[in-house]
Amino acid sequence: MDLLTQYTLEAQGLMNRILAEELEPIKEAAQLVANTIEQDRLLHVIGTGGHSVIGAEEVFYRSGGLVPVNAILDEGLLLAHGAIRSTLIERTPGYGTALLDYHKVSQDDVLIIVNAYGINACTIDCALSARKRGCHTIGITSVSLQKALPEGHPSRHPSQKNLCDLVDVVIDTKVPMGDALMSIPGVSQNAGACSTYLNALTMNLLSLETIRLLAERGIDPPIWQSANSPGGDAANQKHIATYRERVKKL
Repeated sequence: MDLLTQYTLEAQGLMNRILAEELEPIKEAAQLVANTIEQDRLLHVIGTGGHSVIGAEEVFYRSGGLVPVNAILDEGLLLAHGAIRSTLIERTPGYGTALLDYHKVSQDDVLIIVNAYGINACTIDCALSARKRGCHTIGITSVSLQKALPEGHPSRHPSQKNLCDLVDVVIDTKVPMGDALMSIPGVSQNAGACSTYLNALTMNLLSLETIRLLAERGIDPPIWQSANSPGGDAANQKHIATYRERVKKL
């Protein structure tokens, strides 16, 4: 089997595992999200550093996605503002708590925390702070990764806690250690990352199940239409008018 085919099949295999093994937590998480949207609350989503940020971007201002999504896209965590800087900030205790303060995440809200490793300071502070606020939490993470990393690893939160132990609902994305899937003869490191696909699939499964639940309750949820499709701008204007002052990144 050639390398590209093998990589594609490996990634598809992990995606199939999510579909086979994580439907129950996805449905449980969707109930929380559907409740918050039915109550006219925002769904808060944060990817706590590096490429995990893409998981939050995937469901924000997204064609076919829910409108009432407050993506916490902090400049300090974005690779665009410095990759090394992003790593340093995601390991800074207290940063995640400050972000939740700024975005007014509060009691009975829902916060989705996306992070493959689920151990850095920003991730754990978000989970701990959300718990103190009485906020419902959903973790999009790889359980095996955080369980495998030893205490005292440089990227760990000072508490040594794992995201999967702190949130109300865990959806396991199955990302393997190191993220990269392929071992290539003559190359010292594995190559071919997978976490972005797995996070995006998980987020879309959760969104779809939420939309289905809302429809089942007799609610036609607000969904973005592509601005590049016929009628897209006109369809989105009512959503922009409703949420522009409520969602900071709009």
